[in-house]
Amino acid sequence: MHIAVIGTGYVGLVSGTCFSEFGHEVICIDTDKEKIKSLNNGKVPIFEPGLQAMIEKNAKAGHLKFGTDLKEAVANADAVFIAVGTPSRRGDGRADLTYVYAAAKEIAAALNGYTVIVTKSTVPVGTGREVGRIVQEANPSAEFDVVSNPEFLREGAAIEDFMRPDRVVVGTTEKRAQDVMSAIYRPLSLSRTPLVFTSIESSELTKYAGNAFLATKITFINEIADLCEKVGANVHDVARGIGLDGRIGSKFLHAGPGFGGSCFPKDTRALFETSSDVGAPLKIVEAVININETRKRQMAARITEACGGSVAGKIIAVLGLTFKPNTDDMRESPSLDILPALITAGATVRAYDPEGMDEARPLLDGVEFCQNSYGTLENADALVIITEWNEFRALDLTRVKSLMKTPVMVDLRNIYDPADMTDKGFAYTSIGRPI
Repeated sequence: MHIAVIGTGYVGLVSGTCFSEFGHEVICIDTDKEKIKSLNNGKVPIFEPGLQAMIEKNAKAGHLKFGTDLKEAVANADAVFIAVGTPSRRGDGRADLTYVYAAAKEIAAALNGYTVIVTKSTVPVGTGREVGRIVQEANPSAEFDVVSNPEFLREGAAIEDFMRPDRVVVGTTEKRAQDVMSAIYRPLSLSRTPLVFTSIESSELTKYAGNAFLATKITFINEIADLCEKVGANVHDVARGIGLDGRIGSKFLHAGPGFGGSCFPKDTRALFETSSDVGAPLKIVEAVININETRKRQMAARITEACGGSVAGKIIAVLGLTFKPNTDDMRESPSLDILPALITAGATVRAYDPEGMDEARPLLDGVEFCQNSYGTLENADALVIITEWNEFRALDLTRVKSLMKTPVMVDLRNIYDPADMTDKGFAYTSIGRPI
C-alpha cells in the first residue's frame, strides 16, 4: 500500500515509521522545511526509544521518505493519514482543529482516484464528518471516504504500542474503506490483534473516553494517597489490593504529582467541552481536570513543608523534568508548576533530566541546569524526584547524603522505600505512605 502521512509530529512520525516497518511505501509530509531536511539527514526531532533505528532502517530500504510536496504524495496514495496537531484552544479548552481542516482542503485539491482519508489526530466527535464536507465542497468530483483511526500510543513505549497494540479502532461503515484499512493493518493479523470497526462518531469518542478513563484512574489513586496519609494506610498496598481485581486492573494506579503530557490534559478538557456543548456535561471529567491542576500546584507546598516551612534561601535539587520517563516531552509536566513556585518562594533550583533539558530550558526561567544527577546535589538543602527515570532508582545514597547540606528527600514518585531511607538518615517524604 502507498501511504501519505500529513504531519511529522509525535503521532505522524511514529505512525508513518511503523507503517513502513509493516512493508508499506510511506511518505511523511510537513510544511516545516528545516524539519524535513533534518529528517532526511537522519536527525530525529523527538526522543522515543527505538524510533531512530527504525527510521534509519526503513529510509535506507526505500520504504520511508520525508518531503514537503503534499500534492504529489496524496496523488500517489491509497490512504492519506492526517496527523497534525490539535492543541487546546486558548480560552476555552476546546480542540483547535485549524490544522486538520487546512490539511483537508489541501488533500482535496490533490486527490487522484479513490483515496481513504484517515484522521489519525485526536479530534472531537463530528470532525470526520466535517472533513468529509470540506473535501466534497473543495473537490465535488473526488472519490474518497473519510475514516477515523485514533492512536493509542504511550510516549516512551510508542513503537511497542503500535506494533503490538491491544486493538485497532477504525471508524467507517463503508466496505471499500474497510478493505483498505484491513490491508494496511494486515501484518497485525498474525498476532490476532482485534480490528474493531465502528461508526466515525464512535471511533472519535473512543479515543477521548479511553484517555479520560485513564486520567480518572490516576486522579482517583492520587486522592486515595492523600487519604492514606491521614489515616496511616499505604497507598501501594491499597493500589495492589484493588488492582488485582480483574475489573479494575493495576495499570495507572501509581500515586504521584498529577498527570501531564500531550494527551490527558488537553483531551480531558476537549471532552468536557464537547459534552457541555451537547447538553450532557461529564461531571466526573470536570472534577478530574480541576483536581489534577490543583494537585500539581500542591506539590510545591509539600516540598516547602519538608524543608521546614520555607524554601527561601535554600538550594533545591530536582531530578526529572519531563512528564514521564523515556521521553523528552515537557508538555503540561508537573515540573512546570512546581519549579516556578519554588523559585517564587525564594529557592535556588538546580535540575537535571536525562533527555528533557533542551525542551525544558526555554520553559523554566531561573533554573540552573546540571549535567548529571550528582551535580545537582552539591550543598543542596533538599532533593526532589519529579520523574521516575531508571537512573534515579539506584542512586548511591551514601554519596547523595555526603553531597547534600541536609539529607532531605521528597520523592514524588515513590521509588524508594520509606523505612530504608529513614535507616540511612534521610528525612524522607513520599506520596501516600507512612514512614
